[in-house]
Amino acid sequence: MEYVLSSFLAKSHTMRTSIYLLIFTAVFLSCKGETSLSPTAVIDSIVVKKDTRMMYVFEHGKLLKTYRIALGLEPKGRKHIQGDMRTPEGLYRINNKNPFSDYHKNLGISYPNAADKANATKLGKSPGGDVKIHGLPKGQGYIGSAHRLKDWTHGCIAITNEEIDELYSHVSVGIPINILP
Repeated sequence: MEYVLSSFLAKSHTMRTSIYLLIFTAVFLSCKGETSLSPTAVIDSIVVKKDTRMMYVFEHGKLLKTYRIALGLEPKGRKHIQGDMRTPEGLYRINNKNPFSDYHKNLGISYPNAADKANATKLGKSPGGDVKIHGLPKGQGYIGSAHRLKDWTHGCIAITNEEIDELYSHVSVGIPINILP
């Protein structure tokens, strides 16, 4: 009986290790081989689909690239007030670029707009602000694409450090970003 149990546990451990290795390989390979943007690409609009955790970048209406993203801790629904941990929904603009943020670079999003401010005022609250597309916190770049396993921001849109480097170099202040549910 002991032999059967120890044999089963050994096989079970080996099978579990094999499954973990297979999952790790699949995740690793899914992150490799992504094409980089052309050095001459000029991103002139961004669309974010919160429900699929995807960000799409365009030049003259042509899709250039997609990015997998992480969102605020409470991703469903539009942002109403400061501290609700939601990522806004609606049409905004990239309103600044910051290479020296607490994260590995960021692109500012023009939240709150006039409607966001009015809605928060009705609730007697602040709409908040400081919503960004950003990389990982300084010193945590080693996390890489694993950051996408769980929504973790306070309402921002997060991508890897390599992705924000690429996006940062191809985006100009003023372009539209449409954040969809």
